[in-house]
Amino acid sequence: MSATAVEGTTRIKEESMSSLVVIPAKAGIQRLFERLGARFAAQGCANFARAQVPHRDVSMSRARRKRAERRARSDRGHDVEHGRLGREGWVIGAILASAMVCAGALAAEEDMKGMNHDAGPPLMQGGPPPPDARDPHAYSDGYDFGPIARPRMGDEHNFGSVLIDRLESVRANSNTSAAYDIQAWFGTDYDRVVLKAEGDYDEGKIEDARTELLWGHAVSAYWNRQIGVRHDSGVGPDRDWIAFGFQGLAPYWFEVDAAVYVGEGGRTALRAEVEYELLFTQKLVLQPRAEVNVYGKRDVERELGSGISDVSVGVRLRYEIRREFAPYVGIERVATFGQTADFARAAGVETQQTRLVAGVRAWF
Repeated sequence: MSATAVEGTTRIKEESMSSLVVIPAKAGIQRLFERLGARFAAQGCANFARAQVPHRDVSMSRARRKRAERRARSDRGHDVEHGRLGREGWVIGAILASAMVCAGALAAEEDMKGMNHDAGPPLMQGGPPPPDARDPHAYSDGYDFGPIARPRMGDEHNFGSVLIDRLESVRANSNTSAAYDIQAWFGTDYDRVVLKAEGDYDEGKIEDARTELLWGHAVSAYWNRQIGVRHDSGVGPDRDWIAFGFQGLAPYWFEVDAAVYVGEGGRTALRAEVEYELLFTQKLVLQPRAEVNVYGKRDVERELGSGISDVSVGVRLRYEIRREFAPYVGIERVATFGQTADFARAAGVETQQTRLVAGVRAWF
């Protein structure tokens, strides 16, 4: 054989061997397990059927039965010697099949580890889009909006609302006064300016008033975080606070409005309000309401003590003539505690009162 022929034959062998290693090692192992598992399972089924002891026929002579048993034992030994494992083939086949599945899972896991999941969104089929690709937000054939402003989604628009939650007349101990609780906001679904105002009016003057100007930001689907300032006016000197709070809808449809305040001179305060609406019909609504005020420092000039200052609990039954307008009647229990109650007794005011209220609730 010439040197050229020998060289060609050697190259062919090398190419044949190199083609064998093209198959990844994991795929080769998986195929090996598949073939061995199928072979052992099939061989085990066949040998199991063949290795059964012949049925003891009553018509067979005793000598013939012994010869048949010896032949069966000899066949089983021959099968074991030559790798035909009989019943054990089933077990081995099952083990190899399980190993095959595990090897495939490990191979898939390694392939997934090799993928880059932090590379951003997947590219389009066939690679990145061409540089002259049409803007997906434009009209077909490359036309854009021109002088028309780009459409905006609903959460990008600014909206506003005013809610007069309570505008009522209060009757307690043969005295009639008035109270209000108003909230207004303007902005988007995510960020808005909030104005809250609450107070009592008696004998031609405002006894106690609280006004807050806040910036609200949505932190979840049902909760807003609020930060801003609070101003107290009425009896005594005015007080200013920095407010941090949250407002939203708690589980089971409880409306929660709570905030903490930090004022001048190391003053601190906490206020929490909870409401719930129970619909008897689509127009008749019962609204329980509870409010608590807590102060961290005594304020003699405004007749407020440290600790729990006052708690009010009441219910109001309203009839919604329209969704935006509903008159109501109700009853409310108000109590003062601690040093605040001492200030009230010194001024000749009862520390606990039951009040009858009547008013309107409106929003627009």
